[in-house]
Amino acid sequence: MKINGQIHDLEPLSVVELLALQQFPSRGIAVAVNGEIVRRDEWDSLVVGVEDEVEILTAAAGG
Repeated sequence: MKINGQIHDLEPLSVVELLALQQFPSRGIAVAVNGEIVRRDEWDSLVVGVEDEVEILTAAAGG
């Protein structure tokens, strides 16, 4: 599985489990799997597989 451009040897897991494992906060972030934004209400049910590409983006203040 590729997370933010880096290869990780992980078993399939939900977005919520992935965020916890990678120690990302549950707020102030957006998640895309294979180029598609995943709605927050789908994080528990969407399973990310070993061939998937995940981008985890954090919100930044400023302008």
